Amino acid sequence: MSKARKKSAIPTLATAAPVPARPRPMAAEARWPEDPPDATALYEVTDRAIHAALARYTMNLSPRALSAAYLDWVSGLMFSPGKAAQLGEKALRKTIRYNGYLASSLLQGGAAEPCIEPLPQDKRFRSPAWRQPPYAALYQAFLLTQQWWHNATTGVDGVTPQHERAVEFAARQILDTVSPSNFILTNPDVAARTVEENGRNLLRGARNFLEDWRRAAAGQGPAGAEAFEVGVHVATAKGKIVYKNDLIELIQYAPTTRTVYAEPVLIVPAWIMKYYILDLSPENSLVKYLVERGHTVFMISWKNPLPPDRDLGLEDYRQLGVEAALSVIAEQAPGAPVHGVGYCLGGTLLAIAAAAAARRPADADKPVFRSLTFLATQVDFEEAGDLMLFINEKQIAFLEDVMWEQGYLDAHQMAGAFQMLRSNDLIWSKALHHYLLGERRPMNDLMAWNADATRMPYKMHSEYLRKLFLNNDLAEGRYRVEGRPIALTDITAPIFVVATEKDHVAPWRSVYKFHLLTDAEVTFLLTSGGHNAGIVSEPGHPNRHFAVATQRPDGPHIGPDAWVDQTPPQEGSWWPEWEGWLRGHSAQKRIPARNPAAGPTGAALKDAPGVYVLGK
Repeated sequence: MSKARKKSAIPTLATAAPVPARPRPMAAEARWPEDPPDATALYEVTDRAIHAALARYTMNLSPRALSAAYLDWVSGLMFSPGKAAQLGEKALRKTIRYNGYLASSLLQGGAAEPCIEPLPQDKRFRSPAWRQPPYAALYQAFLLTQQWWHNATTGVDGVTPQHERAVEFAARQILDTVSPSNFILTNPDVAARTVEENGRNLLRGARNFLEDWRRAAAGQGPAGAEAFEVGVHVATAKGKIVYKNDLIELIQYAPTTRTVYAEPVLIVPAWIMKYYILDLSPENSLVKYLVERGHTVFMISWKNPLPPDRDLGLEDYRQLGVEAALSVIAEQAPGAPVHGVGYCLGGTLLAIAAAAAARRPADADKPVFRSLTFLATQVDFEEAGDLMLFINEKQIAFLEDVMWEQGYLDAHQMAGAFQMLRSNDLIWSKALHHYLLGERRPMNDLMAWNADATRMPYKMHSEYLRKLFLNNDLAEGRYRVEGRPIALTDITAPIFVVATEKDHVAPWRSVYKFHLLTDAEVTFLLTSGGHNAGIVSEPGHPNRHFAVATQRPDGPHIGPDAWVDQTPPQEGSWWPEWEGWLRGHSAQKRIPARNPAAGPTGAALKDAPGVYVLGK
C-alpha cells in the first residue's frame, strides 16, 4: 500500500465507526396510542434532571439500588425466624462475654485479656493506649457490635449475593463513622496529644481542614501535590509527541542506547487515570527502565474528555486509540511486530483490539503483536472485586442520568466510590491524622498521580459498565467489533499477566482467568502490593516479592489457589523478570536506535509529556 493510503487509514474522530446507542426493551403488543414524542422526551428529561440533582447528596449511589438491597435483606430476615433467633442468641452471648470482660478488668485493676481482636487489616486499634481503661472497654464494645452486624447482614437465606454485599457494606460504612477512633475524647492517642500540646494539634487540624476545603472548592489538588509537577518532577522521560488526534497523543520515547530491539513496545494505559503512573519519578519509571535496556517505547496519552466528547464510545477508544497508534508504529517501524502492554482497563481495551486484530488478513496495514502483557487487567468481570457493589441495572441507570446532564463522569464523583471501598484507610485514617492529630502525611509521587484523575465520556462509561461489568460480554463471546463478535481464544501471541496480591480493583483470582479464556501460552506473575503500588515496583524497592510460572495451552489447568501453593515466591521486583521475558520474545539481532520521527499527520514534533496529560 502506498504511503498516502496508509495515512488515510489512520482513524480520526470523523471516520471512527459510531457505536449504536443502547437499545430499549421491546414493548408488548400495543393496545393504546403512543404518547406524543415531545411529551415523552419531557418526562424523561425531568426524571434525569431529578436523578442528577439527587446524586449530589448520595455520592452518586442510587437510592433505588440501596433500598432494593435493604428490602431484600429485611424480607429475608422476616421469613427466617431461625436466623433472627440465632442473632438474638449471639447478641446475648456477646453481652455476657463483654460483661465478663468488664468484670475481669475491674478485678485486675486494669484492662483484662481482650475478648475480641480486630481483623488483620484493621489498624485503628493497634496503639498500646487502646489496652488501657476506659478506652479498652470502648473499642471492645465497638468490635463486638461490628461483628454482630456482620453476622446480621450475611448468611440470610434468599438474599441475592449482591444485595448481601451491599447491605453488609452499608452497615460497615455506618459503623465506621461512629468508631471510637474518630473522636477526640474516645481516642487515647488524640486525647494524650491534645493534653500534651495544649490543643495546638487541633488548631493545626482546623487549618488543615480549611485548606483542604478551600482546595476542593477551587478544584485544586491535595496539599503537597504541587511539588510533583507533570513534565518537571514526574513524567520526565525524554520523548516526542509523534502523532495526535482528537482522543490521543502518541509519545515515542528517545532511545538511550545505540542499538535497540527490533520490536517496539506500545503501552496502552487506562483512560480512567493519567498515563504517567508508568513514568513517575526517574527512579521508579517503568518507561525509563525499558528504554535503558534497549526497547523502543510508545505510550498513549488519553485526552481528558470535555462535555463535547460525550458521544465517544468504546469503539472510538479502540479505533482512535490502539488502532491509530498501531498505524503510526507501522510507519515508524515498517514490518516490525509489536509488544503490546496494557494497564488496568487499558489492558482490557488492548485485549479487545488484539482479538479483533487476530481476524485481520496477514497483509493488513497494522503490525501484528509479537507478545501481549497485561498489568492488573481483567477480561472476565464476573468476580470483579469490590467495585461490583456498585454495578447493577439500577445503579448504572442512575449514573447514566448523572452523566447525561454533564456529558461525562467527573473524577471526583468517581473517587468517592473508591474511597468508600477502603474508608478506614482513605477517609477516617486521613481525618484522624490530618484533623485530630494535626499531622500532614507527606505527599509522594504516587499519591500526587492518584489525585490527578480524568473524566470519562457519557457514552463510553455507560458502554463499558454495561458490556464489560454488568453483562460480561467480552468473556462470554458477545462483545462486538465492527458488527461481529470477537473471541479471546483467537489470540495466539504469548501472554504475560501481572496481578497484585492486594488488588481491590482487579482481584488477582479474577485476573488469573486469562488461563481459561485464551488458547495462548500464559505466563502469570503474582506480585506483592496493590493495584497501583504493586505495578510501580522498581528494582531495589523494599519488601517486594513475586511468584511466576508459565502454562502452555496444551497443559492441564491449575486453579489459582493450587497455583499459589506450588509456585515458589521470589524476593525483589518483578520488573527484571518481565523484561527478560520481553527479550526472550524479541529478535536477538538488535538494530540501530530509532529516534522519534513525525507521524503520518506531518505535524511538528512536540516534547513529551504533551498537552493532553495536562488537561484538567
